Amino acid sequence: MADVLLTVGTRKGLFIGRRRDGADAWEFDDSPYFNAQAVYSVAIDTRGPTPRLLVGGDSAHWGPSVFHSDDLGRSWTEPSKPAVKFPKETGASLERVWQLHPSAAEPDVVFAGTEPAALYRSEDRGESFALVRPLWEHPTRSKWVPGGGGEGLHTILTDARDARAVTVAVSTAGVFRTLDGGASWAPSNSGVSAVFLPEPDPEFGQCVHKVARDAADPDRLYLQNHWGVYRSDDAGAHWTDIGGGLPSDFGFAVVAHPHRGGTAYVFPIEADSDRVPAGRRCRVYRTADAGASWAR
Repeated sequence: MADVLLTVGTRKGLFIGRRRDGADAWEFDDSPYFNAQAVYSVAIDTRGPTPRLLVGGDSAHWGPSVFHSDDLGRSWTEPSKPAVKFPKETGASLERVWQLHPSAAEPDVVFAGTEPAALYRSEDRGESFALVRPLWEHPTRSKWVPGGGGEGLHTILTDARDARAVTVAVSTAGVFRTLDGGASWAPSNSGVSAVFLPEPDPEFGQCVHKVARDAADPDRLYLQNHWGVYRSDDAGAHWTDIGGGLPSDFGFAVVAHPHRGGTAYVFPIEADSDRVPAGRRCRVYRTADAGASWAR
């Protein structure tokens, strides 16, 4: 076994790199797993006695599925029945699994975010999932509009302090939160603008691209929007613009450092209509002071 495992999902399959402590180079397996399948989501669940890898794959022939491995990717298991499937009465069909998230508060619970935008919950470490119906049936849902990449629930954040608190983000519906274990959900987009809508500050409808949680302060979140980089200091109830100092505040990714509080990373894109790195230079920007300043 490797001391460090790196998983890379691509449209051509899953690549796994392994590196032992002290080694300078990664050792990648000779060929990708799920060859010729698009891998949109990967999770590494370290909560049990054996790490479990979870993969959301999408075969052009067989369709999307969720696979798991308990030997660090040497072999894979697909459930005999679809792990994630829309109930017939919803009239929806699964396009792909955008996110797999082991809960920070419940040992065997794994969440899945899908396209069409929906949240699923598993209580057996990702072998079977059930639709979280209150979010699927939310009264605003009929007004959710797919973004350029589809209508995907791409972010799931759980709180180690409270299993009932879950935050999700949808493109293009925005951020939604539950504080009662999923029984009810409320939009949580105060302060996040939607410059592409007639009303630039709506309750919902923002095209949120990603949300990440700070390592030191669990109530501090970072958000990359379709135009706009934001921070919340109250678990998403309110958002503040922190995009000043960036060459562009359009982008898709935001990542918080896993150990350093106040540290996050974004990858600025020139514009929504010109999707190349800002200034035509491939540069990541980092903040070490929760967005007060940025350095390339």
